[in-house]
Amino acid sequence: MTKKHHPPHLYLDDTVYFLTARVYRKQHILYTDTKKQLLLDIINKVFLKYQFKMYAWVILNNHYHIEFKTRLGSDLVKVMQFIHGRCSFKINNLENCRGRKIFQNYWDHGIRNEHDFYVHFNYIHHNPVKHGYVNEMGEYPFSSYQYWYEKKSEEWIQSCFLDHPVVDFTVTQDGDF
Repeated sequence: MTKKHHPPHLYLDDTVYFLTARVYRKQHILYTDTKKQLLLDIINKVFLKYQFKMYAWVILNNHYHIEFKTRLGSDLVKVMQFIHGRCSFKINNLENCRGRKIFQNYWDHGIRNEHDFYVHFNYIHHNPVKHGYVNEMGEYPFSSYQYWYEKKSEEWIQSCFLDHPVVDFTVTQDGDF
């Protein structure tokens, strides 16, 4: 199923996606731990409801990335509307800015194979380093890196990076992407 949209989206059942969502005009609205946790809680709640499985995630001040598997691809539209609508409503209430646009859009990529999965998995975990938030992946609290570090080990993570390197590790200025 496809929808007329820019960028175009393809909605497939039982498919792993890499998704990037950006804050409107790259504003650093998600700059507090409270706002990042609020977004993460909303994502977890709606993923549970629609039976999506999350593999990796990171939330930065002006964007986030998630790698997940759908159950019904057609639910992705509802999931993203819920995440962005609920998060915008709650953050705007916190800051007394009702009606402010928070999220610009989202871009998704259907994962093609195991290598593609781990390249995006690694990209997500390296993102806080890429954007200059921290020097080491394990230093950043709003990422699934620590979960995988504890579940699998540092050696496992290092082998993922060696076996599936990410080409674009360029550090950017001010967290922009």
